[in-house]
Amino acid sequence: MSDDDRDSDAWRVTPGGYLQSRPPVHTLPPRPRSLYVAMHDGCQLALDVYLPQAAPARLPAILILTPYYRRFALRGAAAEPSPNAGKWRDLFVPRGYALVVVDVRGTGASFGTRDAFRSPREREDFREIADWVVAQPWSDGRIGATGISYVGAACDFLASTGHPAVRAIAPISAVWDTYADHYFPGGVLLHRLAENYDRLMVALDHDRRDLLADFAYFRDPAYAGPQPVDEDADGSLCRAAVQQHRGNFRMPDFITEFRFREDPLPYDAAFSSASVSPYRYAATIPRDVAVLSASGWMDGAGYCNGAIARYLSLPNPHRHLLLGPWDHGARVNVSPWRADPAPRFALAGALLRFFDHYLMQRETGLERESPVHYFCMHAERWREAAGWPVTDGTQRLLLDAAGALSPQAAPGEDHFSADFSGGTGGNTRYERLAAEDTRDYYADWSQHAAGMLPYVSAPLPTDAEMAGHAVLDVRLSASEPDAALHAYLSEEEADGTLRYVTEGVLRALHRREAAAPQHYRAAWPFRTFARADAAPLVPGEPARLRFALLPTAWTFRAGSRIRLSFAGADADHFAQVPHGRPPRLTLHRGGENPSALHLPWRSPA
Repeated sequence: MSDDDRDSDAWRVTPGGYLQSRPPVHTLPPRPRSLYVAMHDGCQLALDVYLPQAAPARLPAILILTPYYRRFALRGAAAEPSPNAGKWRDLFVPRGYALVVVDVRGTGASFGTRDAFRSPREREDFREIADWVVAQPWSDGRIGATGISYVGAACDFLASTGHPAVRAIAPISAVWDTYADHYFPGGVLLHRLAENYDRLMVALDHDRRDLLADFAYFRDPAYAGPQPVDEDADGSLCRAAVQQHRGNFRMPDFITEFRFREDPLPYDAAFSSASVSPYRYAATIPRDVAVLSASGWMDGAGYCNGAIARYLSLPNPHRHLLLGPWDHGARVNVSPWRADPAPRFALAGALLRFFDHYLMQRETGLERESPVHYFCMHAERWREAAGWPVTDGTQRLLLDAAGALSPQAAPGEDHFSADFSGGTGGNTRYERLAAEDTRDYYADWSQHAAGMLPYVSAPLPTDAEMAGHAVLDVRLSASEPDAALHAYLSEEEADGTLRYVTEGVLRALHRREAAAPQHYRAAWPFRTFARADAAPLVPGEPARLRFALLPTAWTFRAGSRIRLSFAGADADHFAQVPHGRPPRLTLHRGGENPSALHLPWRSPA
């Protein structure tokens, strides 16, 4: 089985069919034009411009705003000089688009320093880059943007400048909230992510090729640092720029300044975790900008939530949501029932159709398609929907005695201790975020789940599908004034095979819920993660924790059991809560407010 869309009935015209109908008609230039563009403060940013040969005089432009090198210099053997932007070059330029790839401030061959993981300073740079694009003789005055992860969120930043030329953005695997979607899911720090990402950025920003060899995406021995611009024949300007990059922020130090969402930096009252998050700027994204949000069910710590929140929060009438069986960046099909790891879905076709429709203004039929498309694993089918959530049905299962998940439950308690040495291993949804080449996800899940507290349902009488956010609503007490509750949903098949489905975590300190603001709509329990709303536990006193697991679409087969497992730590990825004090945890069952799992549920059509 695969994620191929060609035989799917979820589209009137499938993305693969559309791509086939739009073959390349222009040739790529032998090399891009490369130059520096000065920002208002004098900082010089390096950019590449690719124009299709023998194309119309004026073209729409796609912007790629990246901290991961717009282009590598090559040494010796031939290699792809643009491992990140090359796929967009090959997709868009031969089909009549200009492509502009920019090294953001403090990266690649650009000058300056990075003061944050995305920052308001970069956002202002993007406005000036858009000004430069529309002033070029080849520009038709229309700009789009796409990219993965950091580059995807840069699309939001670009659109939020309100620049009138920006007509369409397609963020892929991009956060809406850097705090909850990326570094502090459930309010708990992903410690190794910060360390690994820092190693990657030091390797790139400091041009440390010895360190870069540790990262699968960039280990080609032909790579010889950032490519100088055309005017920099001897590379002296590029070397001077790299020297400035040594003043860049360091992620482990920077991200731990934000223990609470929207807490300002002690030295800058105007700067908080919101400053580096697209939701902060949502109100200034014009309504006429078209938006395609794409993510995958195994997309890191909450990137899928980011795609859904973007779709729900923006009032823009032309917005689309695409959720596949993918990891971060849609590099791997994560379904256990895949034919092979390589995705077969025509993501290129979906992106091309989107930009053709809203940027090039071609007749594409996109207006006749549903706004939401998602892939259901185990059913191995694409589905369409009119909006999100995609189902209003719910299956409630209660934590019951003897480790059962049941429709009803008697009062009782179950006890377990947080194991600060236990974890979920090294083939999880988190490694890909730090550019590790993960391909087989949770293959050893039975081994790791064995050390957790399980609750298991009776065998299912029929197939049934969950699609969306499972919500956990439990009463928990602890021996300490704080704790982290990690929850894991699995399918235990009739033959005993255990399949990881999804997970969620909540730090008890952040259990207080709040109404979601207009610029940050959520289809799951919302909380501020603010210092003012933090509430320590009273040791031994039950407290209510209600939180969502990460979304997915999954068909549970008849004869399978649903397994819900709990742990108090994941030492492989998350910081201890509380530090050095592994808590004794108690789950309270039954009674007037029973601990329960709520599944977004429906019988397959």
